[in-house]
Amino acid sequence: MATDPDHSDVHLRSVQIAVLAKAPVPGLAKTRLIPALGEAGAARLQRQLTRSALACAQQAQLGPVALWCAPDTQHRFFRALRLRSAVNCLEQPEGDLGARMLAAFEQHCQQAPLLLIGTDCPALTPSHLRAAARALIDGEDAVIYPAEDGGYVLIGLRRPEPALFAGVSWSTTEVMAETRARANARGLRLRELETLWDVDVPADLARLHASQREPQVKEIHA
Repeated sequence: MATDPDHSDVHLRSVQIAVLAKAPVPGLAKTRLIPALGEAGAARLQRQLTRSALACAQQAQLGPVALWCAPDTQHRFFRALRLRSAVNCLEQPEGDLGARMLAAFEQHCQQAPLLLIGTDCPALTPSHLRAAARALIDGEDAVIYPAEDGGYVLIGLRRPEPALFAGVSWSTTEVMAETRARANARGLRLRELETLWDVDVPADLARLHASQREPQVKEIHA
């Protein structure tokens, strides 16, 4: 079997990954799915999605992986992940999504590039992460996988860029357009990769269930 060249590229191993995750607390996690799943069902799905995102990040075989936890790191689910996966768990700060994302870049991105993901995109694979890492290593200032709903499922930066996060209309169809415009205004070299789908609303659940029967998703869940 041929060796994947990304796995042997020491430069890719300098690219860190941060995963933003909410604790799987009924009533807190995946609230837009509660009408379809109930509070307990939405919390169970949050557990599944978080495990998948963390597994994907670790299987990419890039640099260190950190799990940024909300509201804090003390939930038993996060403690179990820390023990089982040896992942570094950090507490998300107060503030809107942009403030919490920027905090991760400011923490990790001073010395090496960082890829930031959430837990809502089961379509994201280790190969996607390696491609994003390659873009940063090749000299892009920023890399993004847009989402079909107008947001994005991954953003990677070589250095913190506060202008990309302050005052953005989060959870709207304008997020990607705003981010693109801000990157252009800053003169950033931005590479947009393929558009992916995520799981936010009840209409997304049928697609999620179908994807879980596909072989590539089984790889992510391993």
